[in-house]
Amino acid sequence: MRWLRLFHIILVTLRFGLDEFILGHTSLRPLQRPVQVLLFWRDTSRPRGERLRLALESLGPIFVKFGQMLSTRRDLIPLDLADELAKLQDRVPAFGYDDVETILKQAYGKPVLEVFQSFDVEPIASASVAQVHFAQLPDGRPVAVKILRPGISKVIEKDLKLLDSAAWLLQTLSSDGKRLKPREVVAEFARHIHSELDLMLEAANCSLLGRNFADKRLLLVPDVYWDWCHEQVMVMERMNGTPVSQVDHLREIGVDIPKLARDGVEIFFTQVFRDGFFHADMHPGNVQVADDGRYVALDFGIMGTLNDEDKQYLARNFLAFFRRDYREVARAHIESGWAPKDTPIDEFETAIRAVCEPIFDKPLKEISFGKVLLRLFQTSRRFGVEIQPQLAMLQKTLLNVEGLGRDLDPNLDLWKTARPYLERWMSEQVGWRSALDNLRAELPYWGKILPQMPRLIHQQLERGLQYSPTNAELERMREEHQRQTRWLRLITVALILLVLLQSTALLFWWLARH
Repeated sequence: MRWLRLFHIILVTLRFGLDEFILGHTSLRPLQRPVQVLLFWRDTSRPRGERLRLALESLGPIFVKFGQMLSTRRDLIPLDLADELAKLQDRVPAFGYDDVETILKQAYGKPVLEVFQSFDVEPIASASVAQVHFAQLPDGRPVAVKILRPGISKVIEKDLKLLDSAAWLLQTLSSDGKRLKPREVVAEFARHIHSELDLMLEAANCSLLGRNFADKRLLLVPDVYWDWCHEQVMVMERMNGTPVSQVDHLREIGVDIPKLARDGVEIFFTQVFRDGFFHADMHPGNVQVADDGRYVALDFGIMGTLNDEDKQYLARNFLAFFRRDYREVARAHIESGWAPKDTPIDEFETAIRAVCEPIFDKPLKEISFGKVLLRLFQTSRRFGVEIQPQLAMLQKTLLNVEGLGRDLDPNLDLWKTARPYLERWMSEQVGWRSALDNLRAELPYWGKILPQMPRLIHQQLERGLQYSPTNAELERMREEHQRQTRWLRLITVALILLVLLQSTALLFWWLARH
């Protein structure tokens, strides 16, 4: 079946004339004329961008998502292609209302108008995996109803298997295969896209992101109406906003565009470093702007997560990068295992400096990220830097965020905007506040263990009376006793310090009041 799918992809590529992107290369141009003669029957009169969009739509959701990501990178692809691919963000051909009625009846066990007070027949948005209709709940609340495309799971599974086969070939035949870890990257991507096929998981993602930004200062997240949610249907608060790509309209309604770009950077770094949970599909179709200038998040199927270790290493790398401390960047890569342990740190530092130094103190409009990415790839290949599959979604999202920032405010200095936030976050992680927070988090555990210590020691002593330990066992017991004694001393000191800190805080509060 995989080979049939591959054959289908080749046929679609040829039918829409996409071979011109390959045969346009100087060394292959002589083949253009023979191919045109052999494939005389096809119609290639449409613009190349439209043909590319139609081909991606016909190939299915995986390819549509690839086009969505490319559409945000006007610095990497020609503008005619970017403009056409932008139509993939929320204008993928919709499926019929008959299918909508069938899915909703299966989910609720009764007709649509017995579930909703009203339901719009025409979808407000249609994407690669689902489409959205406006409706009203029985109590009159306006909602957005997201419905999974019929049969989408089978299509995605076929494409994921094909991607895995391609990754296996790359890993087997390419000298870079082991370093790039393509099969692990595909597996990571598959794990995230499977979340899109269960709208209960997406609803849970939406709910968590909403709690993380409960203050609604920069980001608005719709409420989820759980009583109406199902694996194939998600019902959420109806949100009003302007697509972030409509910059001219945002200016007309008085939105501060440079501030909007800065807020976007803060939201991204807050999600990544504070929460370790971030929106990983931030193309313009999934991001709107309210009239008051706050962002509105939509579509929560693909969310990325980071553990504390990943966050620490990333923050260390970012902060060293913003400070132009390339030796620290090199050291962090080696100590984290991203680069081999025997990597010569001086050479690695110099190579990183050669890539990064030219892009500092420049606004986004003056940076060619295509060249930067190419040089980064060449450097990583030279020093054997391994791809981190768990960061694949973050890297994709960073490209989206940088692309959005470029569209909103080409004069944005990404580095200066992000640096203060990262410095503040790092100080919170390694300072006395972090130590106090960790101590408070562990107190309930120690509060449970400490009262049990006499009984546990008594049980240990009773077991000891039942046999005669060897010298080696006695030595181990002595070392264990010393270790436990040290821990008890540390805990006692920590508790005393906590009491002193709280007492001092109360004293300062009392003095301030009197």
